[in-house]
Amino acid sequence: MNAIAQKLETIVGNSGVIAWDAMEATRREQIQQAIATENYPCLVYPQTQAELADVVSCAYQNQWKILPCGSTTKLNWGRIAQGVQVVISTERIHQLIEHAVGDLTVTAEAGIRFADLQTTLATAGQFLALDPTTPEFATLGGIVATADTGSLRQRYGGVRDQLLGISFIRADGKIAKAGGRVVKNVAGYDLMKLFTGSYGTLGIITSVTFRVYPIPEASGTVVLTGNADKIAQAVTSLRASALTPVASDLLSQQLVINLDLGQGLGLVVRFQSLSASVKQQAASLLELGQQLNLQGAVYTDDEAELWQKLQQQMRSPTKPTEITCKIGVLPTNAVATLTHFDPQMGLIHTSSGLGLLRFDADVDKQNILQMRDFCQSQGGFLSILAAPPALKEKIDVWGYQGNALEMMQQIKHQFDPNNILSPSRFVRGI
Repeated sequence: MNAIAQKLETIVGNSGVIAWDAMEATRREQIQQAIATENYPCLVYPQTQAELADVVSCAYQNQWKILPCGSTTKLNWGRIAQGVQVVISTERIHQLIEHAVGDLTVTAEAGIRFADLQTTLATAGQFLALDPTTPEFATLGGIVATADTGSLRQRYGGVRDQLLGISFIRADGKIAKAGGRVVKNVAGYDLMKLFTGSYGTLGIITSVTFRVYPIPEASGTVVLTGNADKIAQAVTSLRASALTPVASDLLSQQLVINLDLGQGLGLVVRFQSLSASVKQQAASLLELGQQLNLQGAVYTDDEAELWQKLQQQMRSPTKPTEITCKIGVLPTNAVATLTHFDPQMGLIHTSSGLGLLRFDADVDKQNILQMRDFCQSQGGFLSILAAPPALKEKIDVWGYQGNALEMMQQIKHQFDPNNILSPSRFVRGI
């Protein structure tokens, strides 16, 4: 491995290559969660897109296996990568390229941190309508590569719905681009959608262009808690109403207790608009809850703290033994799903049926497979995001049951014929 490091130092300099033994302990632990235990790769920090292209080209010529990452906050998601010799971080490729305020678009390099970009956009009264895991550390490239967003998908859609263009480094080190800085139709692959959620298996994202939105004048959140059937009725009525929430999530009983919101299942609904509209919509939903004998509360001044606590409970494990799963079910089956999984902590978005489950590692392989079977019986799926490597070695992390495997394999071969990018990290070892 020293020979690899020495060769890469000629491209990025001595400070741009960190040997395994010289890595910060926390960073080394994060990488160990993502790779086979017999591998001890070096960590490379290119500072420009051109340097990154040269590093990948060198790896391609020498057939070194690469694991791309940003700040490594989601590096442990997906399958265990096999045979990794070089971990490449885009963390130092972090320039803001263009903020077209009038066009409501922003273009930035992949290593820029989400929180830093939001701070910059806020000076122009705009924001990027995503709510990823660990926003203070998550990079734009990592967010796209893992399709990581949360409750705001209710109003704004997911990552792929807001992505307008990308540039990336191919497996052979060549720079490629797709899309642009305006919404338009293109022929061939829709590479923005293809790269969203590809986990670094098709190329290394170097820059992205997103649409952005004006910061709303006011924001308020209504929390309803109580009987599962009544909560289900509230969700049905909310869908049929003229109310326009930006977020609408169902919470499991254990999550409601942990957040000190009451008893029973929970429904958390956020409104953002003009101040008068927010107040009126919140009052309407609160009245609906009262009619259903649900406990209700409105959060305004302390609203940000509520959503921060919710984020921490569901998406920021405090122990490496904790397991986080991404689930999806038919939205009409969301309440039944959370009731079935009690006392696990769970959250499901009411419009998409996507959500998260969290539990400790004392849940064995058979329990997880039973949870997966239940989700599939509800028209959905269960994939393991974060878990101890020993568990990931025993179980199919993705649990893919669709009919597109052959097409995915062909796409992988077309983009990365020698399988050097994130080897075995994706579905069925892609």
